[in-house]
Amino acid sequence: MRRPKGIKTRKSVAKRFKVTATGKALRARAGKRHLLASKRPKRRRSLGTAKVVDKTDAYRIIQNLPFSH
Repeated sequence: MRRPKGIKTRKSVAKRFKVTATGKALRARAGKRHLLASKRPKRRRSLGTAKVVDKTDAYRIIQNLPFSH
């Protein structure tokens, strides 16, 4: 059996994270799926914005997205 050629993007990571032009990883905030009526409008708005991933996790995310940087 032949081995696949080249490197592959980890698709599960590609769906969850985005890499900016400067190389930082962005993530979505948790808690925006359900039970939104009990959350205040200010909190709901802030849950819609993306957040930069902590630098301790960013290295592993970038490694799994080889064609994004």
